[in-house]
Amino acid sequence: MTFSEAQINRYARHILLPEVGGTGQSTLLKSKVLVIGAGGLGSPVLLYLAAAGVGTLGVVDDDVVDLSNLQRQIAHSTDAIGTPKVLSAQKTIKAINPDVTVVPHQERITPDNALDLISGYDVIADGSDNFATRFLVNDACYLAKKTLVSAAILRFDAQLYTFKAHLTDTEGKHGPCYRCIFPSPPPEGQIPSCAEAGVLGAMCGMAGSLQATEVLKELLGIGESLSGSLLVCDGLSTTFRKISVRPDPGCPVCGENPTITDLGIHKV
Repeated sequence: MTFSEAQINRYARHILLPEVGGTGQSTLLKSKVLVIGAGGLGSPVLLYLAAAGVGTLGVVDDDVVDLSNLQRQIAHSTDAIGTPKVLSAQKTIKAINPDVTVVPHQERITPDNALDLISGYDVIADGSDNFATRFLVNDACYLAKKTLVSAAILRFDAQLYTFKAHLTDTEGKHGPCYRCIFPSPPPEGQIPSCAEAGVLGAMCGMAGSLQATEVLKELLGIGESLSGSLLVCDGLSTTFRKISVRPDPGCPVCGENPTITDLGIHKV
């Protein structure tokens, strides 16, 4: 594609990178990413993907901006309190980069709409804050053959993963999905939410920035994919651990004899 002079100036630092260049920037401008959640993780993901020039950003969230969100949800301002988060994020993104088309989905992702929501996007970024949604998004992405970049955060800890178990290599092998690591959700109430246990706002920014980086790598096809690894960060000790994760042959979604072949399990 031909860049305008403004675009050349805007994306100059990307174009200078041999791994990106003009071809890669053109790829980003044509790419579509769906971000689930416009909160602590979704906010930095959206802002950095918008700044990078990802052409279409879908954002799924049914909540409105609350004063308690502003400690970490940097896509929103004090003036946006009471506004749907998807519309607040859309306004912020447009102020950062008018090249980007924002598609607001002011709804919660459910078993009934998940496949329709993700079908039009190249990569899915999950920034949800509950296990039910994470499992639903994992299963939907596998069934729809979509790459998923997921993150989770609580207190001073963060985890980051990339899942593309739907893709096989020349030997017919594939990476793990979320259920290969966590077969089923923990019992309700066993793990507190951020609303119950708290979260350091800056940790959301760090984890979301890493998540955006992995999304960009997947769109551009550069570097080493995080698929097959789990990145764990302890903010209090400033330590990172990258743990190898293998696919589980008994996984109910991507295993040898899958028992989850649609999203009906999530309707129970």
